[in-house]
Parts: sequence; C-alpha cells; structure tokens
Amino acid sequence: MPIVAVDDTDSREQGMCTTYVATRIAERLADAGGRVRRRLLVRLNPAVKHKTRGNAAVALHVSGVGAERAMTVASEAVTEFAAASDPRTSPGVVVADRDVDGDPFDPIGSPIPDAVARFARRALRERLAVTEAVELAEEHGFRHAAVGPAGGAGEADAVAGRGRIGALAAVGAPAAFGDWTFERISYRELDRCGTPREVDAESLFAAAESGYPTVWDTVDRETGAAVCVPNAPGPILHGIRGDNPAACRDVAAAVDGEAVDRAATFLTNQGTDAHLSPGRIGDLRDGAGYRVAGAVASAPETKRGGHVHVDVAGDPDADEPSDSRDLLRAVAFAPTGRFRDRVRALRPGDRVTLCGEHEVRDDAEGIESTLKLEKFAVRDLVRTAPAVPTCPDCGRSMSSAGKGQGYRCRDCGTSAPGKVAEPIERDLDAGWYEVPPSARRHVAKPLVRGGFDAPTHPER
Repeated sequence: MPIVAVDDTDSREQGMCTTYVATRIAERLADAGGRVRRRLLVRLNPAVKHKTRGNAAVALHVSGVGAERAMTVASEAVTEFAAASDPRTSPGVVVADRDVDGDPFDPIGSPIPDAVARFARRALRERLAVTEAVELAEEHGFRHAAVGPAGGAGEADAVAGRGRIGALAAVGAPAAFGDWTFERISYRELDRCGTPREVDAESLFAAAESGYPTVWDTVDRETGAAVCVPNAPGPILHGIRGDNPAACRDVAAAVDGEAVDRAATFLTNQGTDAHLSPGRIGDLRDGAGYRVAGAVASAPETKRGGHVHVDVAGDPDADEPSDSRDLLRAVAFAPTGRFRDRVRALRPGDRVTLCGEHEVRDDAEGIESTLKLEKFAVRDLVRTAPAVPTCPDCGRSMSSAGKGQGYRCRDCGTSAPGKVAEPIERDLDAGWYEVPPSARRHVAKPLVRGGFDAPTHPER
C-alpha cells in the first residue's frame, strides 16, 4: 500500500505540470486495481534556482496495488508525459512501501520515518542534493528511479533524477507539516496546450466573490488579473485554492470557459508560510525564507525599475548600540504593485517584522543581505518628528540661535533649547500587510486565512 511520489517533470518553455503527470499516474493505478486515497501537492523551496514557477512535488497515497507495480506504472507515465527533452528537466520517482490505510498525518504510529519528515522540512528551507535523497531513500527501503536523461540549470549542474529530492520530500510531508489547504485543478485537453486559455472573466470573478474568504487568491480585484489561470503553456486551465475542498470544487464548477478534460483535488501546503523560519538579521542563510524583527534604518527609496528598497537594522531590543547593528535591505519588487506604497510609507525608527526570501547579493551596491518581501507587520510606528519650535508668545517659528545654542524668537526674544517633537500623520496602521494575490508565492500564507499575531490588512 505505497506512497507514490514524483517531481521535476515540467518545463518553463515546454509546459507540462507535475500535478498533471501525477493525475495520469493515479488514473493508471486505478486501472490496475488501486485506489488513490489522497493526493498531496507539496511546495518546496521557492529559492531553488532550477525550479519552474511553483517548485512542487506530488505524492499519491494508494491502496490495492503493490509497490513494485506502482513503480512500474509511475515510471511509464513519467516517461510518456514529462517534458524530458528540456535540458533543465530531471524527473524522479520515489515509491515508499508504507501502510497508508492508517493515517500518515497522525504523529502517533505514523508510517513516515522521522528522518524523511526532517528531509521534507529542509526541502522547503534549504537547497538539497540528489545524492542525499538517494541515500535516505535506500536506507529506508524506498524504491526510486531517475526517468530520462540528466538535466540541470547548466551542463555543470546536470544530474539524473533530481526530481527524487522533491519526490522524497513529498513522501515525508504528512509528518513534516501541520497546516494544509486545498486546490482544485482543472485541466485542458492536452492538444490545446500552448494556445490561449478560454476562461470567462465575468463568471470567474463572480465565482471568486461567492467563495471568498474560504476560497482565496482566485483573482486580483485591484488589477483585474485572473490569478488562478496560469500563463505557462501547460495543461492547467485553472487552479482554485482554499480552506475547504467542497468550496474549491464549487467555485471551479461555476467558472465558464473551454471544456475541462479532467480535474483533481489536492491536499497541499500552499498558503501556509511553511517555508519561513524565525531568523535574526545578520545571521541568515542564502536562499532560505525567514521571519525577522528589526527597526527601519533608512527612508525608503524607489529604484530604477520601480523596486522599493528600505534598510532595516537588527532587533531594536538587542543590547547593543544602534549604529553597530547588522543591516538588511528589504525589497518590494515592481510586480508587487500597490504593496510598494505600504513599504514607501515606512519611516526610520518604525519597528517591523519582515517575511520573505533571503539572498546574499555579491554584486549589490552597499548592503549585500537582501530580503525579498512577501509580507510585513508594523509593530510600532514613529508618531512624531523633530520640528522647529514655535514662539509661545507670538506663534511664529523660532530661528536658530547658532550651533548648539538652540532657537530664539527674533521678535519676542523667547528661547528654546532645541527642536520639539511634533505629531505627524501616518499612512500605516499597526498590523500585517501583504503583497497582492497576483504577486503572491504559492506557499506564502494570505492574511485572510487568519492566525496572525496582530491585526491584518488583507489584499484581494
């Protein structure tokens, strides 16, 4: 009663989709007498350089068919449907002969080995090697296969069966993650791949409205983007995400457009922030997702291309001088749209929590440590700004009395020792802000899902 997992079957240029390949595997397993008990869509580290857009693996929990037969069926389907002619693609299959008649999500008596669960967690936060995946799979007696030729970002990176990394992570996912959502994926007829998708916008936006907030990230109401309809030349027509599988199916069924060839519902770690770990500015790994606290250390700047940069200093509660704290450059990229206005509204001294992918940029001008912002929380806002004092007698602004001598009213002769704190208007409130749905990573958690530690300001 195996877990059948697959990854790295798609291509940025040629299309295809690992969920589609897994759906075809599921159909053939059913034809062989098996029953697919659940389908897991597991998002992995979004910072991996050889990923396609979503970096996802799929695991099928199957009963009624043996592991050897499942391996044969899966390998044949991957051979037939994977975009293996793309030199970057490197498909892999892992079959774990584990009892999934029980509940693999139950931490007591789970059939998932602890080491495989740890590997799954690391696959969201690190860049792992296929050799480690192979060794771990063999240690636990899992079948595995590289399907097709070696692939990689370049000739030096080419490796056969790199998809075994994601496939093994998908095997371990039930024991690794505690927060799960759903996605209902509708597929096109395969011969239509590469042609414009026909999805009726009016019915899509109406369905999105009826399903919200249980169903989320279907559309972007501010820009009018159909977020659930991909641009890549693959077989997906649309993918509807949410917290309830029936609600996702209802929204998908209400969308008019071209014929749906087949559809499947996946349990997934999308929209959960599973890629984020607590971190400290000055002690962050390259290519990992973090949640860090700090204080704004510079006025935000809009750079060429529309990207907004702001420097943030390490934890303001740290017992060290402010000028010696490590700095992090937080960036809101142009595609995040109106989110950049939230970042532009920050002022030096504001206390914030930042979430995003950390990158060390050797070619950066100035600070090399960069965080690609996905969301941030305002913890404490600076509410005053230094201002030239006003004369209490005549109400006019005072003038400088000289360096280090404070201010003096030229008419009345009254004096003040220095500038005064004057209340300022702020365009931000305390709480969480996020990128819009059209710019959100698959694994990032939308604020509308709740569970955050401060008020939220969801985008929709």
